[in-house]
Amino acid sequence: MTQPEPGAPEPGAPEPGAPEPGAPGLHAPAGGILPATLTPGRTFALVAGVETYEVSHHWNLRGPARDALRFARWLTGPGEVPAANVRLLLSPLDDPDHLDWSASPALAALRDTCRPATEENAKTVLLDELPQCEGDLLWIFWAGHGYLDRHRELMLPCADARPGRIRHLNLDSALRWWQTDLVKHRRFPLQAALVDACRVDAPRDTRWNFGSADYGGGATVPGRRQFRLYASREGEAAGNDAERGTGRFTEALLAELAGRSARDGALGLPRAARSIHRTFGELRERGEGWQLPQFIVDRDWDANSFLDDDDPPVPALPRTARLDQTGWDGLGDLFEGRDLPRCAYEAYAWAFKAAGCTTPVHGGLPADTLLDVVWDLDQRQGGPAGLPLAVPFVHYLADRARRGGRPGEGAGDPVWAARLAAWVRDIRQRLALPALRPPPGPVTRAAALHVRLETPDGDPDALLARMWRRGERDRLVWESGSEPVGLDTVRGALVRELALLGATLGAGVDADAGQPYERVERVEFQVPYELLEADFDQWPVPRRPGGLTRPLGTLYQVSVRCPQEREDTRTEWRTSWRWLCARDGRHPDTVRVVEDTEVTDALGLRLGAHPAPACVLGHTSAGRTGALLEALLEGGVPVAVWRRGGGTPAGGLPGPNAPPPLSELLAPEAGPAAPAVFGLPARVRDVRRAAAAGQEAEGADRLVLLWDDPEDVIDLRSLA
Repeated sequence: MTQPEPGAPEPGAPEPGAPEPGAPGLHAPAGGILPATLTPGRTFALVAGVETYEVSHHWNLRGPARDALRFARWLTGPGEVPAANVRLLLSPLDDPDHLDWSASPALAALRDTCRPATEENAKTVLLDELPQCEGDLLWIFWAGHGYLDRHRELMLPCADARPGRIRHLNLDSALRWWQTDLVKHRRFPLQAALVDACRVDAPRDTRWNFGSADYGGGATVPGRRQFRLYASREGEAAGNDAERGTGRFTEALLAELAGRSARDGALGLPRAARSIHRTFGELRERGEGWQLPQFIVDRDWDANSFLDDDDPPVPALPRTARLDQTGWDGLGDLFEGRDLPRCAYEAYAWAFKAAGCTTPVHGGLPADTLLDVVWDLDQRQGGPAGLPLAVPFVHYLADRARRGGRPGEGAGDPVWAARLAAWVRDIRQRLALPALRPPPGPVTRAAALHVRLETPDGDPDALLARMWRRGERDRLVWESGSEPVGLDTVRGALVRELALLGATLGAGVDADAGQPYERVERVEFQVPYELLEADFDQWPVPRRPGGLTRPLGTLYQVSVRCPQEREDTRTEWRTSWRWLCARDGRHPDTVRVVEDTEVTDALGLRLGAHPAPACVLGHTSAGRTGALLEALLEGGVPVAVWRRGGGTPAGGLPGPNAPPPLSELLAPEAGPAAPAVFGLPARVRDVRRAAAAGQEAEGADRLVLLWDDPEDVIDLRSLA
């Protein structure tokens, strides 16, 4: 017996589009594109905009709530959809009453039915309420953050997402559910999902635990059609204009739908998708963005391929020049046996600026070797000048190797610098490339005070101390001599030096060196293991008038370091730091949260097995903090933050007065996928300042920052 083709009617069944006996018609107009019964009254929608998230204020973004309201305004205005058919979920940064609800009476009516964009509300609307409605067309519009799980399914975090449990809507699972017979056969043959959200990989960290959400489903209903249009492709971020309060994708989408009815808007969705795609393709061609919207299906509402459309195909974007085989052969010789230099990420990011286009949003470098980084650059579009991105990358490396600097940047390697520069000249001549502007000079190291404390043998309560003023050069400014001193003496010397530097700054010149003096930003303490948790950041520093004092950590970036304890793990320490620098501290694997249950005798071995993590956030109790510090030093971890005397575990439920999770120190504006490790010293100081001003929970100022750069050590003989 011959089986019908998938989606074909059963023998004796009515033709597609014909009404079932006794049923409200699913008959279609000529062409069979939209049901004849499709009217505004049979059109329903879920519209959601999420701007604020409980997980962290760093997730908050301005625009999605306004975009959702604008989409609802189109639906209930030109779209003529009754307000009762629209389910609006909003979690705006501002009070909902401050949003503009005055565009139409229907929009004003939505103010009374609007609900917060929580996971429970999203699931209730999408899986309970709307499937019970008698409709032909379902619109789903969602604006906010978006992440892909390991199965490449799109997870849309909700407003009640929290550390350890990121509550979300699994859109792919929900759309599969809507194609099954759990939604009655004659309901919603057309479904359109429009999503203005990123589609980047979800962070691989326990504190950003999305869990799993599969809504199941019944038997698939043949002929039910879905149209999905996303603001970006897999792995890409969606652009948001915070100043104007709108997403770039939503702006283009509403421009296409403007003035159309809901029926005409649905009918024109494929054409609108291609128009939006062309618009963003032009932005990409001009180097103004990497975002490229994507419609997942390649078929129209009538199941015909887009290739059958009368419109001419979208022309392929012109690509920039690519490296030739001679160029690749030269790079193979230049990069053989070379590790990623410390400035690798700086060179990678600058290559895009030099070519006149925007830097990709992914955190850190795309690969672990120089050749693979160049391969990634060579596959990209480049800017309007047609310059291969690999050329400014190599140009930057040559400049740093020529200038010299700290170890790991090609310092003292003029031969390699000359070979890199020769490669750049050769490929520019061979490919007729435009001239390159010089890379920016190395960032000047901020002035700092370095305090070195040592414990004489047999007297753990006494200290030998020295202090250096650090800038373009290091200069010893004070030492305790051969007699041991206490911490009070060290504090007094530090306060005197800070006062002297303040007076010097007023004069504008370093009195000793005769050079313009830069304000001190950092105070670092090189200490024995026993003093790692000393409260240096709480040392009172006089602030006139009236004898006022402030904690040292509110005025300066205060950190501790312990290089003398790393003699046996120096290789792991240096490897981890160079890995951190080569990726600008933004690789997803850079940071790890450690809780009490993970602090075992084997933790140091696990931390030292790989370069990552290079930064540990310690959510440990007082009884386990010592073991955590031992594991950090054994594992070669160069950067760590913990709370002096222990703190609330990351997986616990903090009380109303508990300090926030340490992960907030690293969360950038775009979300948790790209930790900003090199911003930690300034962020820790900000938290200390907020705590001193009473703006943070009790205990927030007990942060200890370990910042141990193995390539920036004053290595002098011991005072002992």
